[in-house]
Amino acid sequence: MSQLRKDFLWGGAVAAHQLEGGWQAGGKGVSVADVMTAGANGVERRITDGVKPGENYPNHEGIDFYHQYKSDVDLFAELGLNCFRTSIAWTRIYPNGDEAEPNEAGLKFYDDLFDALLAKGIQPVITLSHFEMPYHLVKEYGGWRNRKVIQFFVNFATTVFERYKDKVKYWMTFNEINNQAEYSGSFALFTNSGVKVAPGENAEAVMYQAAHYECVASALAVQIGHQINPDFQIGAMIAMVPLYPASPDPRDVFKAERAMQARYWFAEVQATGYYPAWLTKYQENAGFDLDITLEDRDVLQSGKVDYIGFSYYMSNTVHAKKNEPDSFKYEESVDQVRNETVPISEWGWQIDPMGLRYAMNWFTDCFRLRLFIVENGFGAVDKLDANGHIHDDYRISYLRDHIEQMKLAVAVDGVDLMGYTPWGFIDLVSAGTGQMSKRYGMIYVDKDDDGNGTLARSKKDSFYWFQHVIATNGEDLSDVTPDYR
Repeated sequence: MSQLRKDFLWGGAVAAHQLEGGWQAGGKGVSVADVMTAGANGVERRITDGVKPGENYPNHEGIDFYHQYKSDVDLFAELGLNCFRTSIAWTRIYPNGDEAEPNEAGLKFYDDLFDALLAKGIQPVITLSHFEMPYHLVKEYGGWRNRKVIQFFVNFATTVFERYKDKVKYWMTFNEINNQAEYSGSFALFTNSGVKVAPGENAEAVMYQAAHYECVASALAVQIGHQINPDFQIGAMIAMVPLYPASPDPRDVFKAERAMQARYWFAEVQATGYYPAWLTKYQENAGFDLDITLEDRDVLQSGKVDYIGFSYYMSNTVHAKKNEPDSFKYEESVDQVRNETVPISEWGWQIDPMGLRYAMNWFTDCFRLRLFIVENGFGAVDKLDANGHIHDDYRISYLRDHIEQMKLAVAVDGVDLMGYTPWGFIDLVSAGTGQMSKRYGMIYVDKDDDGNGTLARSKKDSFYWFQHVIATNGEDLSDVTPDYR
């Protein structure tokens, strides 16, 4: 008997801004991703004031999926995918974000893409906002710090829900909405919410306000989507990084509890419609003057998500400070410590397969909703051999270990899991660093960090391994012999 449901969704995950390219094609506008320069391992990407001559913006070309999607979809079908997670670039549909009418050329592109996928038996799984809000909304409205942006997002969501109501069943609203819990740097707040914090401004209060407006917008979109097509499945998308206590010291245990609360209240609001009591009291004690209305609270109650989509790459460990305040306020850059019991990747990410099973149980205990693992993967520098092949046994090992824990969560723990879409299954531009050399893919793309290369696609060893995993519905995770014919 299979451990996974017969209609399990096996796929791969990407984001429009990281692979499409064509940043001005078909009337597309400038997004927040279009003003982010290339970075490197340990070097954060810079955010420029608009697109500047002479800067390297790797998202402008991506891997040119915009022009090559038909042949790529053929590869996806050969891999055996029955779903494909991507996003709709908001600026293809509304180039500035605040127009009265959508851009037909952008709508037509996704019509053609979804038709190509469906013709191969591949279901689109679509994120509405994946770090690519219109830059015009940043400049003119201050991003998600402005309540007006709620309506702009709702207009966008309504347009694509209506256009693709017979082509897309699975949706998510905001990608990794909780990344901005790390509000001390400019990067997460800008990529998530298009927010720039002014000198002397309270970044934490700004984050809570922007996130509230996003939660309201998400709830409104859920309501509208269900009216347009009651069969829509609309989920939240949460970046799950379990936070373990560094020791059995009760202070460390409570610190881990507060850290989990601080990172995952976003999921609680979207799943239950309520703000948790600890957060309401914390904001009150901090004196934050937040715009949260009674009408907003009614909207949150009426627009709860259908499932929890989440990413999982790693876990982290936290400890209490010597002079910990009564609030046990979680500060990611200060409170995290190395977990010596697990290995780390080249980019410093702690590799913890069992943490995936823990995460699935935690979500299930908290929210009693179906789950969808929509990102999981291993970023590494791949080397071509003399024959032009990539033997990425390290990636296969990572994925196998995580799928094994995923299956245990289903078969032993009773978790209700919809599907699994590994991240960046075709090489693309890294969101965090802008690199191509940080590769997650099972499909190699010939492009380097400087933008050089043919963009030719080829299959890695992991392609053939995952192809077999899908064919057996996850039952056989053993090694396979690549067929490079």
